[in-house]
Formats: sequence, structure tokens, C-alpha cells
Amino acid sequence: MTARLTSELLPAWVTWLRAPNPGPMTLDGTNTWLLDDGTVIDPGPDDPAHLDAIVAAGPVRRILVTHGHHDHVEGVATLAAMTGASVGEAPDWLTVLDTPGHTADSVCFVAERDGRKVVFTGDTILGRGSSVVAWPDGDVGAYLASLDTLTGYPVPGLPGHGPALPNCAVAAAWLRAHRLERLDQVRDAVKQGASTPEDVVDLVYADVDPGIRFAAEWTVRAQLAYLATLSEL
Repeated sequence: MTARLTSELLPAWVTWLRAPNPGPMTLDGTNTWLLDDGTVIDPGPDDPAHLDAIVAAGPVRRILVTHGHHDHVEGVATLAAMTGASVGEAPDWLTVLDTPGHTADSVCFVAERDGRKVVFTGDTILGRGSSVVAWPDGDVGAYLASLDTLTGYPVPGLPGHGPALPNCAVAAAWLRAHRLERLDQVRDAVKQGASTPEDVVDLVYADVDPGIRFAAEWTVRAQLAYLATLSEL
């Protein structure tokens, strides 16, 4: 069954539903966010119980997505058919931030009402851990710039996976420092003789879960591409 969660970080006008699709890439499952004006952010998988829970928590008037990965958008068409909701048009009181990096189409949504402001971060910032830069669509330089943007939002972050974050700006700053540290490690791996992304993963991500090694290789390919643009490789 879909998990319906609560958090003291949520304004009264936000409801949090978690889809039943846990896994190495989705953590506890995809977070679906419902706003009391009928906006749904990231419907998640095309799972009947989850979509029924969204409708029950409705109304559902419009559907938005933070990016095009299937664990966020698979249920869009079915939910739209169930409710007649529009797709892709944000209400005036939501600010859309272009935050490419995880994917080229990644966005975040900033919402402010009744003295409360939150940022829906999608997979740009997760509730725990770090996000994959999904090469070739993802881009490290763009991701660093997006994190710079998000350091300007010291308000709760409501991510695509994992728990709500007390402070989006703090999380963004930590992730940016982590990415720069990883880039240093990749440089060192290349200096040690790593000649392929697989070699770099062996050195830099030696403890990665075998089930998500492919994601580490995506990120390494993106890191190597970024370093090449700096003429460092």
C-alpha cells in the first residue's frame, strides 16, 4: 500500500504520499507531493493503489513533474485520465527553477503561502545521500550551478526520494562540497593510471552496491566529461 507520511516540516497545504516502489535508486520510494490547490508534483509509478491514494487525497487539477525519469512520470497519463487534470502548467504562486544536472530537464518548484516557503527538489537533492548525474543527459557543471542556485533557499526541501530536509540551502552546500571532493578523487584516480570509467569506479566508488554500479559509472562518465571541459584530462 502507498505510505501516507507526515512531517513537522510540511506546511498545512502540502500532503506527502510515498509510492510503493522502494529500491537502490528510489530509496524508500518515490515521493508524491499534493498541494491543496489541486497541484500534484511527481505522480510516481503507474501503480493503482498509489494513484487511487492521490485521487483520494485530492482534488487533482494539475500535474507537474520535476524531471522525466520513469519513477516520477510513469503514472502521469493514468492520473490525468482518472481526473481530467492538466499536465505541465504550474500555478502562478509556484516558482519554477531550472536546475539541470541530474538530468537536462530537471526543475525544482518553490512554493510560498501563509508565511511558509518550501522547495520541491525532485532528484536534484535527495532526502539522504547524493544524486546520480545521469550521463549522458546529466552534466556535472550544470549540477554544480544548480546547487549554487539552491544554496539561496534556506527553507525546507521536499525531495523526490527520502525524508524531508530541514534546510535546502544547507543540503545544497553539502552536496556541492561532496561533488568537488569526488572530482578531486577522480583526478587522482586518473593520475594513478585509471584509463576507463570502470577503472575510476573501482578506485573511487569501491564500496558501491553492485546493484547500482551502473549509476556510479554514469556519474564517473559525467565527471570525466566535465574535467575534460576544464582541460584537466
